[in-house]
Amino acid sequence: MMDLPCVQWQDHVAQKWIGLDPELKETFTSLLELDDLFKCAQTLITQDDLDFVQSISSGYSVQKDAEQAATCREVGNSSFKTRDYTAASLHYSQGICFALQGSEQLSLCYANRSATLYHLQHYQESLDDIDKALKNGYPSHLSHKLKDRRTQCLKHLSVGQKAKEDHHNPASNNPKAPDRVKEASVGLLTFGICPQAAVGFSLEKGRHLVAKERIAAGEVVLHDRPYSCVLIPGMEEVKGKGGRQDAGRGVLFGVEHRHCHRCLTETLRPVPCEGCSYSRYCSTSCQQDAWEEHHRWECPLGAHLRMMGVMSQLALRVTLKAGLKNIQMARDPIRNEHTESEPSGLNGESSDSCPGHSNGSDPCASYYGDSYPSVFHLRHHLNRHSPDVRFLCAVTIATLFLKLSKAGPPPASWDLGISRPLVADSQSPDKEEGVADWSSNLWLLGSAVLRHMLQLRCNAQAVVMVQDTGAANSLVQPSREIRIATAIFPTLSLLNHSCCPNTSLVFSAGTSPSADFSESMTEYRSTDCGVTMTVRASKVITAGKEILHCYGPHSNRMATQERRRLLQEQYYFLCRCEACTLQQQEEEEEEEGSEGRQQWSGVGVSPQSGLLCGKCKGSLKKSSNGGGKGLICSQSSCAHRVSLSEVNSRLQEIKADLEKAVDLMERERPDEALTLLRRTQSQPGLSLAETHPVQGELEDATARAYATMGDWNNAASHLERSAVAIGSQYGEDSIELSQQLFKLAQLHFNGGARGPALSVIPKVRQLLCLHGGPLCHELQELHAMEKCLQG
Repeated sequence: MMDLPCVQWQDHVAQKWIGLDPELKETFTSLLELDDLFKCAQTLITQDDLDFVQSISSGYSVQKDAEQAATCREVGNSSFKTRDYTAASLHYSQGICFALQGSEQLSLCYANRSATLYHLQHYQESLDDIDKALKNGYPSHLSHKLKDRRTQCLKHLSVGQKAKEDHHNPASNNPKAPDRVKEASVGLLTFGICPQAAVGFSLEKGRHLVAKERIAAGEVVLHDRPYSCVLIPGMEEVKGKGGRQDAGRGVLFGVEHRHCHRCLTETLRPVPCEGCSYSRYCSTSCQQDAWEEHHRWECPLGAHLRMMGVMSQLALRVTLKAGLKNIQMARDPIRNEHTESEPSGLNGESSDSCPGHSNGSDPCASYYGDSYPSVFHLRHHLNRHSPDVRFLCAVTIATLFLKLSKAGPPPASWDLGISRPLVADSQSPDKEEGVADWSSNLWLLGSAVLRHMLQLRCNAQAVVMVQDTGAANSLVQPSREIRIATAIFPTLSLLNHSCCPNTSLVFSAGTSPSADFSESMTEYRSTDCGVTMTVRASKVITAGKEILHCYGPHSNRMATQERRRLLQEQYYFLCRCEACTLQQQEEEEEEEGSEGRQQWSGVGVSPQSGLLCGKCKGSLKKSSNGGGKGLICSQSSCAHRVSLSEVNSRLQEIKADLEKAVDLMERERPDEALTLLRRTQSQPGLSLAETHPVQGELEDATARAYATMGDWNNAASHLERSAVAIGSQYGEDSIELSQQLFKLAQLHFNGGARGPALSVIPKVRQLLCLHGGPLCHELQELHAMEKCLQG
């Protein structure tokens, strides 16, 4: 996992653990206080460890590099010539991040990026880059190009402004005009828990969220924003988008190239850090805020942090943002806390905890919303992590802080709130001030970072976004969810787990939710928000019921034993939610035996999940007599038998064909993909019922192939069949079905099928409102389609 340190460092620490003196190993294992654990790890760090970190960090360099900047600009020029302006802009941005401040290479990258932004119709952004190019010494003999482009940008902006004024003027005299009503309703945005819910506590569950009053399906339960987050490098792929001439040429960019490293907003024109080539931001404001919060320390340690993994960096970032005073204040109530006093839970409650005050005060008082105490008091499970995991985390953080201490004391502003310039000055007069305090407080800061790293193993939240995966000029835009960052959401951490949750969760980056409620919530202006998370009730939650969230393993996607195993390994609890209890009873009644379970484990479906007899198309059922364990046709006149190995082999063949078909469509060969899919479905032998998950995938891929060829009616017909399987697998009120039906509405609209489109839109609207809320962008597109069809 890229959340953990790189493999070389993991192996190095593992060997260090194996070679540790047995008595010292026993001492380390017996430590149950975080402070003691960190101090012990500090004594174990050797020069060999530091040298090894230095050697592997060279592969994660974040230095400015003029040659790299020039290479990025040349590749950008190639993309520009093929009119792939998005890729060109990203390459020029990469060049800007590598270029030295004030260099001609920097000015050339800015100038070239201004050209791509102009062609992408981002005229104001193009003007900004023109100014930056000129300020960084753009060659005077080429400046006429920039002046001409500036004139064109200003002309477009002037035309756009006039059109906007013409559009709004007719409504200005009508106080009931929709635009005026909409503007008047936009006020302060709110974060926190809705008035119908409250924080509860019990020894069994720890802190958790309970409905005080009835919460209707679709209502917002809470809005939250991360206390801190870290982008996951290399998780996104943007392919060449210039059409067939780019087919087969993949241009790779990670999320770290496309998103702000502080607030996660996606941008084509990031503002670079002046000290390193890695960190970049959506605006100068975010750049400055990041510098004050954490990056002034991270910048010189960039290579070390990258090799030490996302969890280490996020733990450090949380600590740096908090500051020494907040850490000391958060530690005060629990100085006498022992980890063994933490209450154990049964059903996801281990993801969160009360601080366990020894004075018997209300544990819920430790919840402070979007604040450091609410993060600090999350359960760290020191006594439940395996010794080797504790050792890896402790040695990693101790090594990191030894590197940090050698860089000198922190700036005075970290503790005193004094504003400092964006570039650290090694000759600053206060360089030697507080050196003694820094050394004496290093263990305290290190202990806090270690605490957060252990917490994050149970409390970190993946931030996911929907990404378009097709070419920009494609008739169809397939999409998928990708994990772009790891974050810590203080309020979300209150929710315990259920494999059949009563909530759904959506993220938005660069925009913030509107105020659905305000009574018990802290208010922030929209400019304070980057990525936000919204939890809605996916079904009615009656008063007194606990509000539950799924940590990943969902009853619709994974068998009970596998879910429980994963939850036990990562969150240290045996799940006894409603789904696990009921499904365990069913699975015990239909036990297949160890050999059968092993054969089915790679398929992801159960033997009774919509399989049909290849001879008579009757449904197959379990058989455990006669010809051995397998399936038998339910029609007595047929009684055809199929072994588990045959079923497993057939399903694996279908999945392999599906992958090939998708690859063919990615390479703009939908006709070949369609031929392959037809052949796959016409193969003799085992058949899949319309409700089988794999059948749903086949129908979805077939629909995509037809849509790519512009055959909207056939595409819609197959997507309708896919929706049947989706509804059967995930439920008729699931977010998965809403996404499928939204695509169906688009296909009907594109094919001019007015009646079918209008008939499916109400169901889509209902599901989108339930999971995404009334302001999600899909609803806006749906409204535009409906208005067009009705008009």
